[in-house]
Amino acid sequence: MIARPSSPAAPTAPGPHPVLRALLAKSCPAVMGVLNVTPDSFSDGGRFIAPERALAQARRLIEDGADIIDIGAESTRPYGAQPVSMEEEVRRLKPVLAEVVSLGVPVSIDSMKSEVVAWALDAGATMANDVWGLQRDDGMAKVVAARNAPVIVMHNSDRSDPAVDIIEDVVSFFERSIAIATNAGIPPGNIVLDPGIGFGKTPEQSMMTIARLDEFRRFNLPVLVGASRKRFIASVSPSEPQQRLGGSIAAHILAAQRGAQIIRAHDVAETVQALRVAAAIEKQQ
Repeated sequence: MIARPSSPAAPTAPGPHPVLRALLAKSCPAVMGVLNVTPDSFSDGGRFIAPERALAQARRLIEDGADIIDIGAESTRPYGAQPVSMEEEVRRLKPVLAEVVSLGVPVSIDSMKSEVVAWALDAGATMANDVWGLQRDDGMAKVVAARNAPVIVMHNSDRSDPAVDIIEDVVSFFERSIAIATNAGIPPGNIVLDPGIGFGKTPEQSMMTIARLDEFRRFNLPVLVGASRKRFIASVSPSEPQQRLGGSIAAHILAAQRGAQIIRAHDVAETVQALRVAAAIEKQQ
């Protein structure tokens, strides 16, 4: 059944950040809609680089049921992404971010750079999404702590290794990220864990991570899963990113059953419908 883990904060720690509290209070997992203002993202690169198209897509995601919008201006795909400067990343965000924030749903900033995250949080974003889990940019934890912002810490690695025990690797990574967060003054109630499906993992390891997702409950923190259109789906059913809706939904339903409280998706309407129907069916048991 779609699990609803208990409050993520330790008993003696402050409760979840108000933004997280609202997301976690939903009867089924909250859905984070992906908005890429990049020319080279793996599934929709270039489609929303024009500010007017980005804003139209943000409105569409909200109409489709997105509870939060995750906006990124540099591709973080694990293969073939071209790094961009902080200045270029901010240049892409400037004509879009404030307009998206004005639509009224929380906005997270998907960036590996503390300077970009600082700028975006100051411009109205409410959450940071760091695909290197506070471990790549030494300033990231300080920026997040100073603004009392929630942060998604994602497991990542420069390369995949089939010989690695991926669950233990993710657990060790999370332990380091949580220690960095604690030392910087980020409270537990501001942390979300993301096991990084498709990042630093073979297709089999990505699937194993979803299958054994409930092992991350040991941290007593909310878990986000973003399996949307990921390459592991094609290892089971050969397909291009735009053809992976069915596999994305299957992965997200199973993730929800194993405790994921936030689902990050490109196809928001279909994902929301699938999660709601699964939850409604389970209530009849």
